[in-house]
Amino acid sequence: MDTRDRPVCDGPAHPAAALALSCHPGPVAAVTVLVTALAAGSGPGFVRWVVIAAAVLTGQLSVGWCNDALDARRDAEAGRTDKPLARGAVDPSTVWGAAFTSLALCVPLSLACGPLAGAVHLAGVLGAWLYNLGLKATVLSWLPYAVGFASLPCLVTLSMPGSPWPAWWAVTAGALLGVAAHLADVLPDIDADLEAGIRGLPQRWGAARTRLLLPVPLVAASAVLVLGPAGPAGGWVSVVLAGAVAAAAAGLARGGFGRKAALAATVAVAAVDVALLLARGTAAA
Repeated sequence: MDTRDRPVCDGPAHPAAALALSCHPGPVAAVTVLVTALAAGSGPGFVRWVVIAAAVLTGQLSVGWCNDALDARRDAEAGRTDKPLARGAVDPSTVWGAAFTSLALCVPLSLACGPLAGAVHLAGVLGAWLYNLGLKATVLSWLPYAVGFASLPCLVTLSMPGSPWPAWWAVTAGALLGVAAHLADVLPDIDADLEAGIRGLPQRWGAARTRLLLPVPLVAASAVLVLGPAGPAGGWVSVVLAGAVAAAAAGLARGGFGRKAALAATVAVAAVDVALLLARGTAAA
């Protein structure tokens, strides 16, 4: 699960296409679709779903463009031809303009979901910007991801009539998925990050340890989603949890024999977690 989304694009590109590739389109689309699906499952209200989707989309776009704009010089020095900014396919001022425009749109769209819902979502977006601006080089590099992902179920439920808080297990699972996303996002670039002086938590652990620990927060999220909701768990959720643990264990056991084993296990467990989150929803406790 590499959330940096690396297309191979060495040739010239239209500025609009280069700008689109600079926003990390894979993660942006994945997060937006997931939250929109959660909103659709939380109850009727097509307009509410659309506003939530727009708020999440603009927030994610602003974070992605900010990230690439800040890393442009380092990416160019590292020869990252998959990065449009690094190979000169788009002007930095254009990317910064898109980032701030998206952020400016995210504010009213978030608040249109409700004052409390908007404030919580904007706190998550602010955390992501702080990560880009330097928190990623500290031992607290995981925190913006945890806060950002935990804010997403809050956005969904707090936008509902009465502004109910989501269930604790939905928020906890979101935070755990955020930590896993951080580990996966950083893993491919740990060696280059260390050379550049970036020492976030995964860099301090090293690539081998990070790869082996990556499934852990995902399995923990699976357990929370299965065991957290009130009432007896159905047989299918027990099977799902057992499958998630087995997949993670298999990846960890084979991690020493190849880099792809733990990564494949991570993808499998992440898919289980997303399916569980969609099935369980974000209902208030």
